[in-house]
Amino acid sequence: MVELARINEAKAAQSDVSARKKALLLGRQLGLSSEEGYRPGSASVAERAAFRQQKVSSQYQANLETIYTIALSHTPSDVTGVDLDPDWAHQFFQIAEQIHNRKMQELWGRILANEITTPGNFSLRTLSTLKQLTHKEAQIFEKALGMAVKVNNESRLKLIIGYRYTGGFGQIFRKSSPINIGLSNFGLPYSNILTLVDAGILHRGEFETGLLNSKTPMSFTLLDEKMKLTPKSGHLLFNYYRLTPIGDELTQLIHPKTDTEYVKAFKALFSQDFKIE
Repeated sequence: MVELARINEAKAAQSDVSARKKALLLGRQLGLSSEEGYRPGSASVAERAAFRQQKVSSQYQANLETIYTIALSHTPSDVTGVDLDPDWAHQFFQIAEQIHNRKMQELWGRILANEITTPGNFSLRTLSTLKQLTHKEAQIFEKALGMAVKVNNESRLKLIIGYRYTGGFGQIFRKSSPINIGLSNFGLPYSNILTLVDAGILHRGEFETGLLNSKTPMSFTLLDEKMKLTPKSGHLLFNYYRLTPIGDELTQLIHPKTDTEYVKAFKALFSQDFKIE
């Protein structure tokens, strides 16, 4: 813990230094900088390698201790716990020790607490994906979840990007089809969609629903916002992106906030062809 705090203080103090000094700071991680009781210039390659490995091991231990502490803070004392699957636990700790970002450590701590309480929610494949996920990508995912909806009683979220009017005499008089909500206007450009696809969180390509029944209203749940949509025609369908199974598992870790501007734009756009209550 002390070693981790010292490194973080050093990073903060050097946040505005030159690129060359930044590069020289990397030498500390490689064991190429002098420290108390150690001089790389007088050490052999094997001794420098051993010293660097010691530093890496100390950092890994500090990472695990931080994640474990976070897990304890999220583990209830009034719920019966279970023993972790040995293979799962082994893989978890092997990956978790390499998580350095503090906000990402928070996610890993919550995973461990969750598995001790209700096991089986996070597969080894999801852990592998999460290991590759950067803090920036996690922020993009959080933004996407702030716009995702649950339709009716479905458990999986949909990131609806618009709708399309197909068939029927009325289509002749329509100026444009499909009608898109424009996620980029709310901080989620297409490049971010591709980032989530590459991360294994979203399926590649868009999906469409079948034709919607004009006599059947649909309930939409967008975090705390609930609404009911009834198609004004039987020739409408939704376009959306769908989360992968890994993305579905990761939703348990992310706590997005409702984008009120997006909700307003959603209602304004869809009210053209849907009755919204």
